[in-house]
Amino acid sequence: MSIQVHPNAIVDPKAELAEGVFVGPFCTVGPGVKLGARTKLVSHVVIDGRTELGEDNVVYPFAMLGGPPQHTAYKGEETQLIVGDRNLIREHATMNTGTAGGGGVTRVGSDGLYMIESHVGHDCVIGDNVILTKQATLGGHCEIADFVIIGGLAAVHQRTRVGRHAMVGGLAAVVKDVIPYGSVWGNHAHLEGLNLLGLKRRGFSRETINTMRAAYRLLFADEGTFQERLDDTVETYSDVPEVMEIVDFIRADASRPLCLPEREV
Repeated sequence: MSIQVHPNAIVDPKAELAEGVFVGPFCTVGPGVKLGARTKLVSHVVIDGRTELGEDNVVYPFAMLGGPPQHTAYKGEETQLIVGDRNLIREHATMNTGTAGGGGVTRVGSDGLYMIESHVGHDCVIGDNVILTKQATLGGHCEIADFVIIGGLAAVHQRTRVGRHAMVGGLAAVVKDVIPYGSVWGNHAHLEGLNLLGLKRRGFSRETINTMRAAYRLLFADEGTFQERLDDTVETYSDVPEVMEIVDFIRADASRPLCLPEREV
């Protein structure tokens, strides 16, 4: 399968293009760029910096990948953006390279959908099967796990973690960590419960979902301290991997605040 570069595209001779790459009209590909097999740049795409795209990605017009980090400490260091396979990156989406102080690499997984005008900030680490809907924004250093959905116009504050299978509702302002399987919404975002619709769509059994709901009610009850409820949850549900994933997420960084349910006044 041959490489196809439109005559109106500008591809630096030092860029590396694998078999089957398609570069459409008015695209610009910089010297530090590597494009994996069968990746397609539809038109008017800019890819710059030390940027690697894996195989079978499709990038739509006016997306900008590999631009320098939007950080005042950045002084032109050579940092990276690494993107996996089979991602669909829509119009005007942006993904920045990392910063020297943040590890130097922004990492995006595979099989994601990055809708129009979504933004991935510097040093983010994003898992597989992630969806950023229209104008969803990730600040620098965010950690977004597999199967997360970020709703339209939602903003995730820098250094925030969002656990696997979580759902962030549209317009949410997320300044605290979101537990795996959680569903948050609001400004500032609060925990509304588990992402039940996502769990059902992804094939979790009714028994598992009911067990997770019971564990959620125990963990976020009004009685006792949070540490006491966390210990009770471990004692009761230590054999349930999904519940223990939530517990491990909470314990992984005790310095980070969590999105919690709203309390009635």
